[in-house]
Amino acid sequence: MRVWRAAMALVLAWLAAWTGSALAAAAPASSPTLLLEVQGAVGPASRDFILRGLDQARERGAATIVLKLDTPGGLDSSMRDIIQAILASPVPVIGYVAPEGARAASAGTYILYACHVAAMAPATNLGAATPVRIGGLPLPGRPADRDRTRAPDAAKPDTAKPTDPSTDNPTEKPADKPVPAGSDMERKLINDARAYIRALAQLRGRNVEWAEQAVTDAASLSAQDALQKGVIDLVAIDVSDLLRQADGRLVEIAGEKRTLSTRNLTVETLVPDWRNRLLAVVAHPMVAYVLLLIGVYGIFFELANPGTALPGVLGGICLLLALFAFQVLPVNHAGLALLLLGLAFMIAEAFVPSFGALGLGGVVAFVAGSLLLWDETGPGYEIPIGLIAGFALASAVVLIGLATLFARQRRRPVVGGAETLLGAVGTVMANDDRAWIRGESWIVRADQPLRQGDRVRVAGREGLILFVQPLDSDKEEPS
Repeated sequence: MRVWRAAMALVLAWLAAWTGSALAAAAPASSPTLLLEVQGAVGPASRDFILRGLDQARERGAATIVLKLDTPGGLDSSMRDIIQAILASPVPVIGYVAPEGARAASAGTYILYACHVAAMAPATNLGAATPVRIGGLPLPGRPADRDRTRAPDAAKPDTAKPTDPSTDNPTEKPADKPVPAGSDMERKLINDARAYIRALAQLRGRNVEWAEQAVTDAASLSAQDALQKGVIDLVAIDVSDLLRQADGRLVEIAGEKRTLSTRNLTVETLVPDWRNRLLAVVAHPMVAYVLLLIGVYGIFFELANPGTALPGVLGGICLLLALFAFQVLPVNHAGLALLLLGLAFMIAEAFVPSFGALGLGGVVAFVAGSLLLWDETGPGYEIPIGLIAGFALASAVVLIGLATLFARQRRRPVVGGAETLLGAVGTVMANDDRAWIRGESWIVRADQPLRQGDRVRVAGREGLILFVQPLDSDKEEPS
């Protein structure tokens, strides 16, 4: 009996061990870390890529998101959309300026401040967050340029008692010091940017004073200096080192404290697809500026010379692309507008003699709009690229066929109207100043006398009088 009980105990122990190993094998692997790489100017394309990446991380239940930045700055509207998405993300976002030699200037500084964890690779820098106009022109009379009389230590916290305002000593802390006098628009832009980055710094518990200096004085810092001043949280050599150092850090997400567990996580890299790269080219500041100029000038020349078609078509397409690049129109609205514009151009080609300008412009606008609307990450709503290419090719073939038919039609001889009489052959009637031409009696004039029965060819016309030339009766037949 004891042997039987011992055998049963061994069997049960083996079954328990096997069941535990099977359950462990069936248990899902730890959630991955999604790595989003952003290079170049922050604009509609990078905004679209980052927002899609954040949505994908939430849907897949990712443990963390590493936002790898290397940017000189970008559009304020795109930057604010990215920051709002980061602040609302249920997945912790680790901002990482990398690789070595990279930077997070201007808009990149704001984005880095918004991340739950801010990190930089060695030999990188951030800062220079002063607002500038589109085109890169600095604001006139920036504080860094015109505030020459401010004391050198005015940017440091002042713990002394306030002094007389007439003295050169600061009477307020830099957090409360107003921007020096300038244009109203300048003050609005800088004060708005100061308040925005200050709010982000306070939210993440980072250096508030230096954040304001980055806006008002275009201050910049290296990675080591940023770590010492409390601007960032970590300096990491690579992503593996970053995840190792971030493990165990306490972050706040939607008012809830959460401890990061990032050690030994699998890293999955999300890189921009060809669509995002194409949008990035269109949204580049120089390309956007050129598109805007072409669009304005094209419409201007079309209005100055109605019916030319080509300048208007090119101007309309370029103007919509420029509005997308400057994010006046969101990507979906710009795509829909281009799509409708392309269809309108292709339909108008059948009614307006534009020599193919409307038709080819319509195909280009249709393809551009379709690409802006195409979303390969939206299951059930994506538009296959083959369908876009097939429709565009079919439209181009139809338009080329119509253009060929119209060209042939123009080369055919005239079959109606007064011009049909030119070259017609007739016979002089009994009255030598009249001829029978195409079943009609016409008054004719010639450079030499005409006789009854002479064959003549019409060389010109003036009202109801035809100018004719005599013909050899053996070579020509009367019409």
